[in-house]
Amino acid sequence: MFLAVLFICTIVAFTISAVSGGGAGLVLMPVLRAGLPMAQVPVALSLGSAASSVMRMGVFIRHIDWRIVRWFVPASLPGALLGTWLLRHASPAYAELVIGLFLMGNLPMLWRKPRIVAASRPATHGTLAVIGFLAGGISGFTGAVGLLFNGFYLRYGLSRERLVATRAANEIVLHLVKLVLYAYFGLMTREALVAGAVLGAAAIVAAFVSRQVIPRLGEALFRRAGYAAMIVAGVAMLDGSTADLAQRHGVTVQASRVAGGFDAQVRGFGREATLEFRRTEAMEVEYVVAVADLPHHVRTQVEQLAEGADHVMVEAVHTLTRRAFEVHVWRGGVMEKYTL
Repeated sequence: MFLAVLFICTIVAFTISAVSGGGAGLVLMPVLRAGLPMAQVPVALSLGSAASSVMRMGVFIRHIDWRIVRWFVPASLPGALLGTWLLRHASPAYAELVIGLFLMGNLPMLWRKPRIVAASRPATHGTLAVIGFLAGGISGFTGAVGLLFNGFYLRYGLSRERLVATRAANEIVLHLVKLVLYAYFGLMTREALVAGAVLGAAAIVAAFVSRQVIPRLGEALFRRAGYAAMIVAGVAMLDGSTADLAQRHGVTVQASRVAGGFDAQVRGFGREATLEFRRTEAMEVEYVVAVADLPHHVRTQVEQLAEGADHVMVEAVHTLTRRAFEVHVWRGGVMEKYTL
């Protein structure tokens, strides 16, 4: 069932990816997580993306801008090595969270009138090399990165066919090198290979579909679709990464109604905080603070209040305009509260 759903989603994602200039891998990440461990998702994505890049190169090969390719590709390879090495030591969820926020920053572009402009001047060789290295590193770590650098291709003045073709040429060698590195580091499992084969087959189908669609698109619509795909990919990445990180660090949120508003208790990273929302008061954030961690002048006052007490608890209270400390002191089963 998982593979059937993956095949259908991949055809849709890679067809839209071709129309919008990329993003299939980013959108497919949440789908792959449903059937694969996190560390195997980049492997499957690279297999599918490699097949897609080969097909796109074959379909649009005469549109490739080789000026970009010859500087982008060599610089991307050491970046891919670094990203693949990091995959063995850290979760890609952290990178996905940052990338998702970056992609969501393109939201205002949906309401701007697309402008078709040529690049004012070609990017320098150094710029192309830096972008290639960054693309290789992020791609090696997450398995997908295309849309993250779409803004560069658009600002460079590439038409829709040239953008799709040049990206495919840039990425094909990168994907193949990543697959070799994944195998070397022991990340290529049977499950990842099967999922990657499904992705690859669906990507080939999508390539033939996109060949009929792309020439019929206007440049303005193509660019607007590209920004829309960035935002959709950003939402998908944020959803998947936040869920993964919340589970990893035990983050939970529990809300309850109280008189005049509601409270939200947030737990995670071994800490707990309470957010108080009241209709007639500013929002407050409260969390327990150890007496030893208090500022010296506050700690002195707390120690004086705590003399002879059965138990003491101190909470830091923050609003947008002030910070205070609430001291809860228990004596003989009776609690007294002081605000400092």
